[in-house]
Amino acid sequence: MPWKEPGKGGDQDPWKQGDRPPELDEVFQNMQSKVRSIFGGGNGGSGSSSGANKSGSGSGGVVSILLVLAGLYAVWNAIHIIDEAERGVVLRFGEYTRTLEPGFNLTLPRPIESVQKVNVSDVRSAEDRGQMLTEDENLVEFNYKVQYRVLDAQAFLFQVRDPELTLLQAAESALRESVGTNRLDNILEGSTRAQVSIETQRVLQETLDNYETGITITEFNLVDVNVPAQVREAYSDVIRAREDRERFIEEARVHVNSVIPEARGRAARIVQEAQGYRDSTVALAEGEADRFRLQVEEYRRAPEITRKRMYLQAMEGVLGDSKKVLLDVDSNGNILYLPLDGAAGGSRSTRIPPMMTPDDQSRPTQSDRTGRTPRTANREGRQ
Repeated sequence: MPWKEPGKGGDQDPWKQGDRPPELDEVFQNMQSKVRSIFGGGNGGSGSSSGANKSGSGSGGVVSILLVLAGLYAVWNAIHIIDEAERGVVLRFGEYTRTLEPGFNLTLPRPIESVQKVNVSDVRSAEDRGQMLTEDENLVEFNYKVQYRVLDAQAFLFQVRDPELTLLQAAESALRESVGTNRLDNILEGSTRAQVSIETQRVLQETLDNYETGITITEFNLVDVNVPAQVREAYSDVIRAREDRERFIEEARVHVNSVIPEARGRAARIVQEAQGYRDSTVALAEGEADRFRLQVEEYRRAPEITRKRMYLQAMEGVLGDSKKVLLDVDSNGNILYLPLDGAAGGSRSTRIPPMMTPDDQSRPTQSDRTGRTPRTANREGRQ
């Protein structure tokens, strides 16, 4: 407000009022006196009773404050909440006592007991690489990765000094054992490489169990397997040659699969034809035998008739294919017109030539027109 307000009179200077603010020196003196009273100090009168009372009251306040702080610290360090994926390892003066399960837990405050939390659900991984000798004394480079999980928190913390280092060393030893029993060509193949991984994981788990590390292996992977860089180009030629060999073998297998069935089909056809020829020959022979038996029976009943019929059949079969024409001119005076040109050519005439009468003999015949006589025709017929 203004120092001199009209109508009020008087000087309103705040520095001249009786309730002026304290000086800085007074503030510091008051603070010092309070500190001394808390820690047992007096206000300058060491023999006065008032100073002694203030010192006693100050010491009691400090003890109360310390007790409250100690209680809060004890409560803060005694309560532990363990997650579902964790386990709490309790140490009493540095010695293992128990393992806390997930949930709300109470322990003695520090430094009596302490708790170390270990995650037992997360899958951890460790990776390393190295060079090893195969069974055929070839050098091969490996880059492998181990995935593991903590199974026992107390064993993981206290059985070995450095669990991950121990894991890598045991993995290298197990891998050397598996690689040393396989050849280089087999290791570089996919199927054998998988078997090496499985065998290495088995040996590694047995080693960790013997060490009681509290670790379980979830997976062992060979990230990269290759020969050293110094011989990589030469070995690439070996791999190409192996691939060509496999290709040629596959082509030969395809050729075999195409040729063998065809040959088997031809063989089966020949066998079927042979069986058919055998069956037909046997059937024909059996038919001839049956026919002969029937002929014998007929011959026994009528020998003369059967003999004559058999003779005629035989002569018909013999003379039927002959190209010559036989005439008996003494038994008949008639002249027959025979197609001698057709008979000479091998064709058989199924039409019987007509019988010539004496009137027809006076007419000129085909032989007369050609300059031949009937006698000549007869001579030709006899030949």
